[in-house]
Amino acid sequence: MISVEHLAIEFSAKPLFTDVSFVINDRDRIALTGKNGAGKSTLLKVIAGQQRPTAGTVSSPKDTSVGYLPQVMELAGERTVIDEALLAFDHIHDLQADIERMQGEMSERTDYESEAYMALVERYTRAEERFRLLGGLNFRAEVERTLSGLGFERSDFDRPTRELSGGWRMRIELAKLLLRQPDILLLDEPTNHLDIESIQWLEQYLQQRAGAVILVSHDRAFINNVTTRTLEISCGRIWDYKVKYDEYVRLRAERREQQLRAYENQQKEIAELKDFIERFRYKPTKAVQVQERIKQLGRIVPIEVDEVDNSALHLKFPACQRSGDFPLIVEDLSKSYQHPVIQHVNLTIRRGEKVAFVGRNGEGKSTLVKCILGEIPFEGSLKVGHNAQIGYFAQNQAQLLDPEQTVFDTIDRVARGDIRTRIRDILGAFMFGGEEADKKVKVLSGGERSRLAMIKLLLEPVNFLILDEPTNHLDMRSKDVLKEAIAAFDGTVVLVSHDRQFLDGLVEKVYSFGGGRVREHLGGIYDWIESEHHADIAASGASPQRTPSAVATRPAASTATAAGRTATPAGEKAGVSASRLSYEEQKAAARQRKKLERAVADAERELADLEAALHMLEARMSTPEGAADVTLYERHDHLHRQIEEVEARWLEASEALSES
Repeated sequence: MISVEHLAIEFSAKPLFTDVSFVINDRDRIALTGKNGAGKSTLLKVIAGQQRPTAGTVSSPKDTSVGYLPQVMELAGERTVIDEALLAFDHIHDLQADIERMQGEMSERTDYESEAYMALVERYTRAEERFRLLGGLNFRAEVERTLSGLGFERSDFDRPTRELSGGWRMRIELAKLLLRQPDILLLDEPTNHLDIESIQWLEQYLQQRAGAVILVSHDRAFINNVTTRTLEISCGRIWDYKVKYDEYVRLRAERREQQLRAYENQQKEIAELKDFIERFRYKPTKAVQVQERIKQLGRIVPIEVDEVDNSALHLKFPACQRSGDFPLIVEDLSKSYQHPVIQHVNLTIRRGEKVAFVGRNGEGKSTLVKCILGEIPFEGSLKVGHNAQIGYFAQNQAQLLDPEQTVFDTIDRVARGDIRTRIRDILGAFMFGGEEADKKVKVLSGGERSRLAMIKLLLEPVNFLILDEPTNHLDMRSKDVLKEAIAAFDGTVVLVSHDRQFLDGLVEKVYSFGGGRVREHLGGIYDWIESEHHADIAASGASPQRTPSAVATRPAASTATAAGRTATPAGEKAGVSASRLSYEEQKAAARQRKKLERAVADAERELADLEAALHMLEARMSTPEGAADVTLYERHDHLHRQIEEVEARWLEASEALSES
């Protein structure tokens, strides 16, 4: 569909990548990965046609449409939510006008046998077919479904977009992009402003309805659930893996080991050549051999090794005084603004528990956090336990940093003991390597300041952590470092997050926010997701077997990092999700589950085909000619038997899947 050939991009004469070539095929699901600054967003802009490469070409068929969602964009604010989303269908109005123009031209012309007339008829047929495929003018229902899937309530549809936060307006832009149904979707961090339910909806949309997709995302669960191919930008080149992200990580580690061995052998060869040259440089009898070695040295192409992997770096929160047994007790707490936000909340958190606050944006998670911190008044009772020392991370924490301090000095001021000798390693793990550590805080971007505030919190002695979306500006390696540190932390942790991979194996209790209520769920994040899915089915009255699963599959082996697993001391809970099965049992269960999922999907496709055939057959039987055709009735009975057989097969697989 799109061919990228010999692409090169330079910034200030410094090459970002050179001689890059690959092909994007129809229905490809690609994760674009690489370290920060490797050129992921730049490559998306080049493919989208928003930036010209230094060299090379990006070619595609003439009628290929590309949709691009950048991380940051200019957002309009004059229309209502629904009117802004309806702009996605401006092209349908243009197509309708073209069809009407061609209809008028065909009605006026009489040269029916000419090539020009036949070409006009062909253009008209293609345009009408495309108009029908796009849904004609019956698109308002699709707009409402898409907005609802991305978290909007029906009461929001008529609100002016200027009243919404930047995150909600980005959701509208994402909705418009999806509604246009481009042939290729380029999405740069699309989950940054979405909650778990909206992320799951987007996953399902991309899996089932999108054309080709290229994703840049630090949400590991999201890209694992959506993509089947991984393109890595490393050392100025593209490495193409025809596998999901987790499998790519394993293959990449193997590739780096091979690179290291080859690099070490090459360095040994270079050292031997240089040694020979130095030893015999001034001996006339060895002049020919020396010149040959010099030429040989000049022909060597240096082997590049992928960027050093710092994910093995271990951080630990500094020791702190022990808190009481119950760091937080909330009884009958309510908070209202113009309308109730949370009502009659009751929860108790024990010392050492790690819990998650989840739910749609605006349902009261941050409001309850502010109540805990004493920042806003409320009704009811809230007790922070004896000797509980709270460490809080939120986006505005970055604004409290001293703008005149350097990145290194900011961390050096809070580091204690041996950790001071490893400050640069720690900064490197959070993307402040090399010269970045000597930058002043005032020149950092908002995301960089947030990361720096996170490192600062990691090194301060507290026993009760409250982290509000801590992973939003972290890459996967940095998230692994943070996850390991939290897993090893012996204090209490409240995590407000929509990152399922980050929460999986880390939290042992989930508090869900919705409709003004806060509900407690024992178990990990995927236990909560499954319980919500079954509750939705029960509420709708649908058959659990015939309802397509909208819930993300629980990872076969917990996607918690190896570092996060080893950081949990033996005998302690590592979360219900990660501890139920051994690794081998999880792999076997995952294989069986995938087999059942394929069986369900195959049966559903077969049912859809059979039902479509039955519908067409019944349409023929309703005509006078069909009513007299005995063979149609025999075919009708045969189709019914086939449908019953497939339904039985589908039901058996669905029941086995729901029990697995």
